[in-house]
Formats: sequence, C-alpha cells, structure tokens
Amino acid sequence: MGFFIFGRDPPSMKKKHISFELQIFEDSSELSQMEQNLLHQADAARLNAYAPYSKFKVGAAVLLENGEVVIGNNQENAAYPAGLCAERVAVFQAGAKYPGVAIKCLAISAGSELMENTEPAAPCGNCRQSIVEYEQKQETPIPILLKAQNNIVFRCPSMADILPLAFNGSFLGDS
Repeated sequence: MGFFIFGRDPPSMKKKHISFELQIFEDSSELSQMEQNLLHQADAARLNAYAPYSKFKVGAAVLLENGEVVIGNNQENAAYPAGLCAERVAVFQAGAKYPGVAIKCLAISAGSELMENTEPAAPCGNCRQSIVEYEQKQETPIPILLKAQNNIVFRCPSMADILPLAFNGSFLGDS
C-alpha cells in the first residue's frame, strides 16, 4: 500500500472544478416585487421564531407554483439538536399541505439577537440535503434568496449549486 505525498498527484488522479455564481444585492429593493414580498414574509416569520438558546432567529417563505406562500421559522429545543430549522419547517409544510406542487422560490431571512449579521446565512447541511431532494423530485431548480439583517441579499439559482455532491436516491438503487 502506498502513501500520498502532498504536492505530488498520482498519475491516475483526475480533477474536477466545481463552482457556482450567486448574485449579491446591496439592498432588497433591487429585487423583483415578488422576491421582495417573499423576503418580507420570511422576515415576519423570523420575528416569530422560537430561539431562546441560540438567539439566532431564521424565517423562511416558500413560493409555490400555485401562488401559495408557506412560511416556517426555526424551533429550538433545550435537548439539542431536537429542534428544526426554518427552511425544513417551511418546505416540509409545503410538501404536506400542497403535495406535488412545485416550489418556485425559497426566501430565507436570518439574524442574531446578539449581534448584527452582515452577510446572509446559508442553510445548514441538513436543510440543503432536504431541499435539493425537492429539486430532484420536481425536476426544476429552486432559486434561493438569502437575506442578512443589514438588507444584503444573495440570490442563488439552485440549492444543487450550494450542495453540488448531494446524496440522492441513486446511491440507494433508486434512479
């Protein structure tokens, strides 16, 4: 058995570069009216989050293809990690209430009560995995809007972009 020496790649090794672009808006007023409305709903959901331990509140709003908006917020529990993230609350609720209706856009507003976050917070790994599976199921990307407390917004074209090597059903024999 050989060993790897830093700085020298084995001759059979291949490389693959993975990257994506996101759009950065200095203020949410630069977005479409639909996106602004969705972010307002995510902001309102964030204010009602239950985050007594982390003091980090997150709100999410999901716009569905049928025009309905479903919101969610993080729900903490003293028995970490028994709580749920806002993104999964909203997406799972949308899937339960409107099965088979595609998600057009997901807006996420996050902020700390202890400090001002100057950059938007991206979804955790569990949320990324859950949302990318909805993308795979509906066979269309889900654009994501991420908003910081100072009103800066990142727009990502797809959850798959920020989770490029997602685990999926094909690994389980499901194509």
